[in-house]
Amino acid sequence: MKLRSRSFREEPEINFIPLIDVLLVILIFLMVTTTYSRFAELQINLPSAEADKAPERPAQLDVAVDAKGNTSINRSNVPSGNAAALAESLKRAAGEMKDPVIVINADANASHQSVVRVMEAAQIAGYPKITFTTQAKK
Repeated sequence: MKLRSRSFREEPEINFIPLIDVLLVILIFLMVTTTYSRFAELQINLPSAEADKAPERPAQLDVAVDAKGNTSINRSNVPSGNAAALAESLKRAAGEMKDPVIVINADANASHQSVVRVMEAAQIAGYPKITFTTQAKK
């Protein structure tokens, strides 16, 4: 009785060469078709204003910020220590005006923080309408 044949069984083998060829072709395709962006450089072109003078609004508060960070509301100096104190000054200057427009006249050399403080004070005071003035080109 012969239960097993004595013939040699061949072990299955995997041929990796075609797999490597396909992967190299895919890699080359991805390298050729990929676009590379340069995020290290940031180019900003600031806008210039050439529009006519904006019309006067009846409910408007003029807030001026000079280069040193001093603030005035409707040509009267106010302390610009923090946003809450500035918000109180805005409310006093607004008086009975309903929903006034805050017009920020900031010096070109004024710090960004000074302008943001005025914007924050307007938000605290409940005046969401804010605009900026610019100087027309000569």
